[in-house]
Amino acid sequence: MTLLAATGLCMGRGDRQLLSDLNFSLAAGDVLHIRGRNGAGKSSLIEVLAGLRPQQAGQLKRPEASQVHWLGHRNGLNADLSISENLSSWCALNAVKADAMPVALERMGLSRLRHRYVRTLSAGQKRRAALARLLLVQRPLWLLDEPLSGLDAEGTRLLGDLLNEHVMAEGAVLITSHQALPGRLPRVSVIDLA
Repeated sequence: MTLLAATGLCMGRGDRQLLSDLNFSLAAGDVLHIRGRNGAGKSSLIEVLAGLRPQQAGQLKRPEASQVHWLGHRNGLNADLSISENLSSWCALNAVKADAMPVALERMGLSRLRHRYVRTLSAGQKRRAALARLLLVQRPLWLLDEPLSGLDAEGTRLLGDLLNEHVMAEGAVLITSHQALPGRLPRVSVIDLA
């Protein structure tokens, strides 16, 4: 089952064209790794795929928003709230119960930090808190923009485990990263935005 597909996709930022005639298909169990130099359009592409920015041309097939987890380059956390408050707010906004929150916090190594304000966390701890949202509700398509940013070796291993479990459960992942992807992921395709 195809979860995301682009045919002849063109996109730009302002009057600058970033991508032209991009074609790909992402099915359940697939991982698509988007690589490229800074400014090549990786984040803009993810925003187009998430429906946050219009494409200039081409066809795009994607599931409805409720079937997609989008994690942008920024973590989307309120610095004046604790980790628990951020995750509880995210659950409320998405109309899901927060029952899975203790497990998500434990899994991401954040249980002891759950009452700390986000502004007091390291970059890696903030990234782990943002990634914890992936565990709170199951969605088949993950769009992850530079999720390895700020993670230490343990955080990178945790993300590799999450990615592997997701694709083994017939989820799909589109991920941008300058780094090699962690873990042993099956069916990884690479697009290099030169």
